[in-house]
Amino acid sequence: MSENIDNQTPPSGGRGAHVCLTPALLPLFNVEEYIVVVIDIFRATSSICYGIENGAEAIIPVSQVEECSAYREKGLDYLLAAERDGKVVDGFDFGNSPFSYTAEKVAGKTVVLTTTNGTHALHLSRAAKKIVIGSFLNLTALSTWLSAQNENVLLVCAGWKNNFNLEDTLFAGAVIDQLKSNDFELDDAAIAAYDLYQAGKHDINAYLKKTSHGERLKKLGIEKDIEFCLQVDVTTAIPVLDGERLVKQG
Repeated sequence: MSENIDNQTPPSGGRGAHVCLTPALLPLFNVEEYIVVVIDIFRATSSICYGIENGAEAIIPVSQVEECSAYREKGLDYLLAAERDGKVVDGFDFGNSPFSYTAEKVAGKTVVLTTTNGTHALHLSRAAKKIVIGSFLNLTALSTWLSAQNENVLLVCAGWKNNFNLEDTLFAGAVIDQLKSNDFELDDAAIAAYDLYQAGKHDINAYLKKTSHGERLKKLGIEKDIEFCLQVDVTTAIPVLDGERLVKQG
C-alpha cells in the first residue's frame, strides 16, 4: 500500500528559508508559497547573472534545444545559446560559458538560453510567487534583497541531471549563512547546506575541486569558467523572471 506524503509548506508564522537539493524533489514543495532562487553554479545561473549585469536586455530560458532553435524563425535579433553535457550545441551562437556574456557580446541583446540543468530547474519552479537567479557572483546583493522581502524562500539546486551536487548546495548554504540572522526558519536541507558551506567557505575553489561536475568541465578544458563562477560579489544584478524573460530586478 502506498503512503501519502504531504508537501513541505512554509511555517505558519514567520518566514521559512528552505532548500530543495535537486529538481527531482520539487514535487515535495508547495512552490507557489515561496520566492524561488534557482541555482546552477557551473554555469547557467552564473552566466545569467553576469549577462544581466553586463546589459543584456533579457534572457529567455527555455527547456529544449528545439524551443531555442525556434526563435530563429521569429524574425528578431535574438542570440541563441544552447548547452548540453557541458558543450555548445552545434549551430548555436554560444552555450553557457560566462565569457560569452560580456558587455561586448550581450549589451542591449536578448539571449534565448537552454541548458542541461539550470533552465530545467527554472521551468519546474514556474508556479512560484517569484523566481530569481542566484550565483556566487551576486551572493550578497541577492541575500540582502531576499532578507528585505516578507516572503518564504526556497533555494532550488539544479544539480546534475536531477542528482545532488556539491556546488549548488554549497551556494545555498552561503545564502542561508546570510539569511539565518534574520529569523528565517530553516528546514533540515537548509541546515545541511549551511553546515556544508561552513566546511568549505574559507577556500571555496579548493573545496569544490572535488566535484564531479567540475571534473566534467575540466575534461572539456574550461577550468577558467569554474574559477570565474566561484568569484564572490562581482555583480549586484538580480535577474528576475518577468513573464517569459529574465530581466534585472528593480
